Amino acid sequence: MSVKPNGLARAAVRFKPASFAGTFVALMMSALIVAACGVLLETGLRASVPAERYANAPVVAAADQSARVVADTVDGPEETAYPLPDTARVDAGLAAKAAEVPGAATAVADFTFPVHGGAAASGGLTGHGWGSHAFTGTALSKGAAPHPGEVVLGADAARAARLGVGDTVALETAAGSAAFRVSGLAEAGAGDTAGEGAVGGGTAWFADAEASVLAGHPGKADAVAVLAEEGVDTDALAAAVSKALTGSGAQVLTGDDRGEVEDHGLAYAKETLFAVGGSFGGIATLVAVFTAAGTVALSVGQRTREFALLRAVGATPRQIRRAVAAEALLVAPLAGLLGCLPGIGLAHWWFGQMQDRGAVPDAVDLHVSGFPLLAAVGVGLLTALGAGWAAGRRPARIKPGQALAEASVERLRPGVVRTVLGLAAVGGGSALAGVAASAAGSDAANASLGVVMLFMLAVALLGPVLARLCAALFGLLLRGGGASASLAAANSRTNARRLASAINPIVLAMAFASTLVFMHTSESHVASEQLREGVTADHVVTNPAGLPADAADRAARAPGVDAAVSLLNTQVLVPVRGGGETSLQGTATQGVSGSGAQLAKVQDLDVREGSLDRVGPGRIAIDRTLATATDVGLGDKLSLYLPDGTKAAPQVVAVYGRGLGLPAVTMDRASLDGHVTSAFADTLLVSGGDAEPLTALGEVTDASGYALAQNVDREFGAWANYMMAAVLGGFAAVAPVNTLVMTVLDRRRELHTLRLVGSTRRQVLRMLGWESLLVSAAGVALGTAIAMITLTPMMRGLTGEFPHVPPLLYAAFAATAGALALASVTLPARTALRDRGA
Repeated sequence: MSVKPNGLARAAVRFKPASFAGTFVALMMSALIVAACGVLLETGLRASVPAERYANAPVVAAADQSARVVADTVDGPEETAYPLPDTARVDAGLAAKAAEVPGAATAVADFTFPVHGGAAASGGLTGHGWGSHAFTGTALSKGAAPHPGEVVLGADAARAARLGVGDTVALETAAGSAAFRVSGLAEAGAGDTAGEGAVGGGTAWFADAEASVLAGHPGKADAVAVLAEEGVDTDALAAAVSKALTGSGAQVLTGDDRGEVEDHGLAYAKETLFAVGGSFGGIATLVAVFTAAGTVALSVGQRTREFALLRAVGATPRQIRRAVAAEALLVAPLAGLLGCLPGIGLAHWWFGQMQDRGAVPDAVDLHVSGFPLLAAVGVGLLTALGAGWAAGRRPARIKPGQALAEASVERLRPGVVRTVLGLAAVGGGSALAGVAASAAGSDAANASLGVVMLFMLAVALLGPVLARLCAALFGLLLRGGGASASLAAANSRTNARRLASAINPIVLAMAFASTLVFMHTSESHVASEQLREGVTADHVVTNPAGLPADAADRAARAPGVDAAVSLLNTQVLVPVRGGGETSLQGTATQGVSGSGAQLAKVQDLDVREGSLDRVGPGRIAIDRTLATATDVGLGDKLSLYLPDGTKAAPQVVAVYGRGLGLPAVTMDRASLDGHVTSAFADTLLVSGGDAEPLTALGEVTDASGYALAQNVDREFGAWANYMMAAVLGGFAAVAPVNTLVMTVLDRRRELHTLRLVGSTRRQVLRMLGWESLLVSAAGVALGTAIAMITLTPMMRGLTGEFPHVPPLLYAAFAATAGALALASVTLPARTALRDRGA
């Protein structure tokens, strides 16, 4: 056999493929995770939707649909954009300026808003200005264009309501209820059809002169669509419009950028994809690298005796190191390439699931390129090289005789550097746990992420020491289990490194899966309790198309009703400090129609300070967790962005405790006027009276039914957490299986020796069963400890409560770990014992 490094590597892979099978599987799974998350991340960075409503308007001027925060960093000022909860609008007068630009055929101020149609549409209508027909393709089929006080109805809506030209229809908009004369009927063009149904089931067009008032935003337009004269270049027209609108705050958009004005879901889709592919992908990549490195190190460590023999016959330390590197070059690229294929499949499935749940618009396509696949292969190769170098460093440099001795008997004392680094990781994790315990909100969550990572690093570095301690502790219990159990305890004590390599992946799987899943169960448990206790109304009325503007007054006049309050649910952006930086946090907000005294009859917000009676123009109530995160107290002003991006600084007049199950910000309904697309409340809380008189307003349920519906709305968050836990936990679960199989196959000589000295096959298998029980119990215990150390300060900061761990779910995790460990040990052991007729 050649002693050249490449020859050594090829011979090792060729003649002992089983030694590399586990490494191959670990690197392949690592590439799968990295590739899948990389594809989703790249899709998030490149995501776009084609223009539909503005498909025939080559240039669109619209407001920036993001709020931006500038932070000072080491590299200078850094700007971060946060998508607005609602549409930011521009001055409708910009259409006149844009129309005067050379090359512009016309410019139209565009409006889209909900309309309650009465007899014209049971589900409501979508309102537009008639001028938009110039770029949407809508055409009159009867009658004439509308003047103020008139409306053009979609042919389908008019037919359903049995209305014709000249008839009068009562419509309700943000400006109130009014009677409109039907001036014409129209067939909706492609541009209007694309948006039809977003708010209601039909379409109505009003005179441009009054459309902004009816929309509830006088003088403001959603966007300005600029049409080009024949032969005019789009880029040239866009440049001219941009110059004409300088200083107006409007952005000039072309191509697919126009689609972002139409579909605000794209911005949130980008955030979701970036969170999954970037934030979660980073954690998953670390876990994959961590696990693959452990498997490579185990594979190299199992061949310490071979390296010692090679040193004895003249191989130099450099040749040993180069041989290990050559093995990585032979195994890692192929494993990475094979892992990329199922990685792309996982990304496709994951992306499709997010689209099915409405988190990503259907028009967004998954983007697959060579960059994430190259990164996946590269990460695997670097991991194999690094882990192989670290594991082969000692057997390559020590004397051959000493290497043979260490290959026969495990070293009891861990390396000094490894011990120091492990203790430093423990100290760092403990310090961060203390920081997380004293922090709140996002600070607690950010610190807790560091806690789990540092403790996992400590387990990896101090694995042999922890394994020896676990073996000693569980060995006391195993002594009463007979000869097989005692032998298992003795084996575990004398082979701590081998035990540690089996325990570490289980710790990894248990810690990360428990943290992700029980973080959600804890938040969901607290939110559900707060929602159940917070909604004290006897009846809850909801309507997807929005409730009539006078819904609260009509309900209050019903017999026996004590209080009726309508709620407009939306979001505001609140600046919070986290990790030394300011970010904008989307915060659930309710605009209430009644007084604080009326609200107290239908909602129990658990007021801790101040009074809800003072909530009104410029005065709000907030949840205590938000107050802590923003460092704002009673009487202070809270800076925030209203749904359309308008800055405000209302005074805090009350602080309450149920902002997780109920909205974290409570303000008067009038403060939201002009800052939301829909002027209609979506929820009505009624105390007293019967349900029957309320059915004309919408769907009526009780508080428990409403709480159940709200919990269903959180399903995507739950699914996302469980999905990430499944991907991470599933990968981490493969690691202990892989490691245990490698370990058992490496012990074939030991198992056959036990048979030769008189042990029966059953006794050997029972011994291995006890060992697998010890491995799984130690892994579950350490993983649980890390998860609880991580979750406790995080949940105390986020919810003020301790983690909620469903017993059956935890038992399922522990049982799965035990079953995997047992199967991973007994199945290859049976094969190994059968090989020589043992």
